[in-house]
Amino acid sequence: MRATLRWAHSDLRTHRGEALFLVLATAGIVASLLLATALFGYATNPWQRVFTQSHGAHVWLHTDTGADTGKLAGLDGVDSVAGPYPTAATTVVSRGSRAAVELRGTEQRPSVGRPPVVSGHWLDPATPDGVVLESRLARALLAEPGDTLTVPGTARELTVVGLADSAEPRYRPGEQPGLVWALPSAVPDPGGQVIGLRLTDPGDTSYVVQRAVTALGAGAIGEVSTWQQARAEAQGDNRLLGQVLGLFGLGALVAAGLAVHGAIGTRIRGHLRDLSVLKAIGFTPGQVVRVFLLQHLAYALLGALAAAALAEALGSRIPGRLGDAVGVWQGLPGHTVALFVIPVGAVLFIGATTGLAAWRAGRVPPVPVQRPAAALGGRLSGVTGRALGPRPATAPPGGRPAGGLRRVLGLRPAAPRTGQLSDLARRALGARIPPALVLGWHKAFSRRPRSLATVARLTLPLLLIVVAMSAWTTIDRFHSTPEQIGLPTALSVRADAGLNERQTRALLERDPEVAAAYPGVETAALVPGQTATIALRGLGTDQDPYPYTLAEGRPARGADEAVAGQGLLDLLDVRVGDWVRMTVGDQPQILHIVGRSIEPENAGRVISTSLDTLRANDPGLRPTLYELRLDPGADPREVADRLATAGRGHLDVHTVTNPADGLSPLRAVVAGLIAVLALIGLIELLTAIGGTVRESERDLLALKAIGLSPRQITAITVTATGCTALAAVLAATALGLPLAHWLIDAQGRSSGIGAGIARGPSASLMLLLGTAAVLCAAALAAVPAARAARRRLADTLSAVA
Repeated sequence: MRATLRWAHSDLRTHRGEALFLVLATAGIVASLLLATALFGYATNPWQRVFTQSHGAHVWLHTDTGADTGKLAGLDGVDSVAGPYPTAATTVVSRGSRAAVELRGTEQRPSVGRPPVVSGHWLDPATPDGVVLESRLARALLAEPGDTLTVPGTARELTVVGLADSAEPRYRPGEQPGLVWALPSAVPDPGGQVIGLRLTDPGDTSYVVQRAVTALGAGAIGEVSTWQQARAEAQGDNRLLGQVLGLFGLGALVAAGLAVHGAIGTRIRGHLRDLSVLKAIGFTPGQVVRVFLLQHLAYALLGALAAAALAEALGSRIPGRLGDAVGVWQGLPGHTVALFVIPVGAVLFIGATTGLAAWRAGRVPPVPVQRPAAALGGRLSGVTGRALGPRPATAPPGGRPAGGLRRVLGLRPAAPRTGQLSDLARRALGARIPPALVLGWHKAFSRRPRSLATVARLTLPLLLIVVAMSAWTTIDRFHSTPEQIGLPTALSVRADAGLNERQTRALLERDPEVAAAYPGVETAALVPGQTATIALRGLGTDQDPYPYTLAEGRPARGADEAVAGQGLLDLLDVRVGDWVRMTVGDQPQILHIVGRSIEPENAGRVISTSLDTLRANDPGLRPTLYELRLDPGADPREVADRLATAGRGHLDVHTVTNPADGLSPLRAVVAGLIAVLALIGLIELLTAIGGTVRESERDLLALKAIGLSPRQITAITVTATGCTALAAVLAATALGLPLAHWLIDAQGRSSGIGAGIARGPSASLMLLLGTAAVLCAAALAAVPAARAARRRLADTLSAVA
């Protein structure tokens, strides 16, 4: 054991840089996997925690005031009900911020859907105008307990007495109204009512919704929301961040394992004499295997422990969402198990990948086997052979003719050699191409199994870098050209009853930076089978159509034509070209889907047509919202402030939410992952350079004998390394770009946005990546290659022997 430790210590001193790189790579990989786990826990568990604490309802039904909701408690599968509660839609203002809200009247704190109060207290009859705000709405209004909310157009004021969490669909400006709990006296003129159903089996949600709609009548149902929709919205972007981290973390783990395997294999080929000496002094094959295995397990364990310690101590201090996620994750029940299992799993995986190479080290014989002298990975024929003198016409028994080099060295004839300079290499030499370039290219690709393995190991981290760059480019596209991903407008405006349609359009189009104002309506519609609600939108007119972003099909121009999001197509199991029937109140609406639009809102469960098409079914329909397209370069917030001022309290103006706003932390994540992958690629590159330099030592005398200078010999190794890096870059580009498009579009389809959002890096950026990789490889190879080319004759003879 003492000898084993001394040899391992000596090897560590000799290869400090390689050991440091392995430790840092392992630390980066384990940290990525831990952060991915934290984001998954942050995405899922907070909503689940609130749902459990509030004894949440699985289904919420918004109905008109005349609906007989009492019969719902007797439906099969319904365990208990919450409500019905009277509701009223209104707008509240706090500190200059406006928000559409749903006032929900409740006399006492409900037993089902019981919101956990996070600040202040619950409703008190002693404060008849007191309200409790849902926490996300409170953040949007910058409201706290004790603040006063005003209702525009009235003298009414509401006092905030508390803030509470809710497991219902969260507040989204311009899309989903915020939830405000109040006493029934604060809802004097309700426009509807809401009832919650808690089910005995959450898997029967669709069936129970269908039974409830049948019992009440489709005309009585305004909107249906389920626990699956609320959970998906709560997870949102955090789940995507977790998926990205997990995917790249696992990919980096595989790349690191292959890099370690290649490093051990190269070191074994370069230290055959050392291993033979270890065998000769009494090391058993098992001891040799354990030396290599334990040594690299120690590197991996050190990196894993460092990553776990840093994630535990400093993870919650990371700015933004990542820090919040780690803070929440550290308080979850499975935190300790994950903190142990992930580093251990990474260490075991790296250990498994090193096992085969270590086993090969154990098979090295105690007496070194005479290896054939093969220049540049192939036979020294042609140019080299002619330079070394003529060969005998007949071969001695048991081997090939002894060449000039072997006669100079006094070596016996070597085993038969295979592989000669290719015809292409011969023609290149005949065309007066510098021999260093030709021989370097030949060295890089002459040993095909080993060369392909090196290229494959170097390709994997580069491939993942290409995928990460594609993700970065796609996110930038959301910000720079939102009109290409389904967001052609920047502002959404709703007007109250104080302005009619003509006055509203005139007021909006009067602003100098408003390019177009598209009138429209958005309402909830029941899907066929009455198991869920979708968003039915009518935007633009036949003369001024809304500029939908289409990924498939054509725009909706004719009567009853519409475009739909991927989420709706999946929900209804339909395709472009099909007809769909839905119910709005008690009115059926039949539309022909002629295109698939990119829909970043409502999980893609949106079907859109023109306002004129909806008016054909309901002539009295009036626009309830206006989507504004601004001039290029206009600041949406400045335009919104001007319109709000010009509207004198009659306009509710919101900026359109960009899904990429929630993905801002992903940029830092992608940058960190690229750094980790670059580190792994650097390890593999240094391993390849070491192997190339060691193999070139046996060719050094031959190259000097044919007249090559040390600079030319150095150029051969540099060229071989550069060609290997270039092959890896080309392979990573050819495989990475299609893979990135497939992964991003698959994520778009699963989220409901739809395929067609992926964008790869620009050609200039890919050229910069390839150039940087090749130049880095050449620069790293230059120093060891030059040092090897200037070795003393005695050292060279020792290496060849």
